[in-house]
Amino acid sequence: EGLDNLQEYLLDSAKERLAGNINMMATYEQMRDALEADEASNYDGPGLYLVPWKCDAENEDKIKEECKATIRCYPTDVNEAGMWEGKKCFYSGEDATHMALFGRAF
Repeated sequence: EGLDNLQEYLLDSAKERLAGNINMMATYEQMRDALEADEASNYDGPGLYLVPWKCDAENEDKIKEECKATIRCYPTDVNEAGMWEGKKCFYSGEDATHMALFGRAF
């Protein structure tokens, strides 16, 4: 029982920490500016950006070159819920095909 409680506590803490570190619906410029000023040792802002995205390898490469951010994943819960529907891609301005989670590795 003690181990189960510890595991549950650790999982709940991780979920809270993740939720608190996701910036929802930032513009590309906001993400780029925040990441350009980012120093891993002292950055206390959200490190992940959940944004509407139109899948495009060339644009993904440009983002990686411009601000070193890459797609970390396509969260299934928000994509299954259709959160991207009716939204424009935060980078290209074209109709989004899904939501993507961008961030930088350190």
